[in-house]
Amino acid sequence: MERTVVRCADGHVFSAASFPMQQAERLGPGRLMRCPRCTRLRSVVPVALEKQR
Repeated sequence: MERTVVRCADGHVFSAASFPMQQAERLGPGRLMRCPRCTRLRSVVPVALEKQR
């Protein structure tokens, strides 16, 4: 299963086993998920990974 690296509204970065995508584009990239660091339901967005040299 593919994991997605995400960042919550408080700035915590973690990976999620599933990142549900919505059909409506007006909602944007954010989704509600429970952050394991602050243990609250937060808006999360995918993190763009940098390529290592």
